[in-house]
Parts: sequence; structure tokens; C-alpha cells
Amino acid sequence: MIVKDLYLDSIRFEESSLAHYIHHLLEEGRISLDDNISKIDFDQADHWKVAEMIENNVLSFHKVGIYSLKMNQNEFVFIFAESEQKAIKFYIETFRHAPLSCHEYSLDFEIVRGHGVISFREMRKEFMGFPVVAGYFERVGT
Repeated sequence: MIVKDLYLDSIRFEESSLAHYIHHLLEEGRISLDDNISKIDFDQADHWKVAEMIENNVLSFHKVGIYSLKMNQNEFVFIFAESEQKAIKFYIETFRHAPLSCHEYSLDFEIVRGHGVISFREMRKEFMGFPVVAGYFERVGT
């Protein structure tokens, strides 16, 4: 695997620390995008500088997760939000009562939609702002 692929994956999967370290090493000329990842030596990085880059969010990461909030015994709503607290706050503002529970799901979890399957990671690309309702689920036959 080359550095470019790892860098793009770190951005795609929102691995902020890894992405900022690679970005720093690229800026410093310690590695190039075409190098094999075996050439990455994190000991060559200025850890204070990278920490500052992460703190300042130089690469503009806006981590958004997917949360399942229980509406009643059999109904759930999925909400994309930056945190569990923001998902719950949005739920209360939208539905005018507190959820029974709230659990984070993996963005790579796949669901059936229409005649196909889609991951929450792919579905998230359909929305411009967060928090937002991604969909509903009703448990049948319990």
C-alpha cells in the first residue's frame, strides 16, 4: 500500500490523528504520496506541532456518527449527529419527549433500503447538515 491510499483511507474513515500525522510528514518532506507505507516513521514527526494541527482541526474533520434512539417498545429512529448528547437533544426538540435509550451504531453497518443495501457511511453523504433524521425502524413480531 502506498502513502496516498493510507492518507485517503484515514480521511475517509475519519481517523483524524493518522491523517494529521501523514499530512505533517508530507508537509515536512519526510514522505511522499507515492512512497510505500513502510517508509512512514512517526518518530520523525513533531508531535507538538501535530497535536496543535489536530486541536485546530487543520483538515476540517467533522465527525458525525449514527445513533439509534428508541421511541417506544417497537419503534426506533436513526439520527446522524456529532455526539450522543447532540442526537438526544435533537430528538427531544423534534419529538417533544426524551428517548427511551440511545445507542451508537457503526457507520459501516448495512441496512436494506428499497431493493438494495446501503451502509450508514454511504447514506451520510446524502445529507448536508447535522443532526438529521436518517430513517426509522419498526420491530415486528416481538
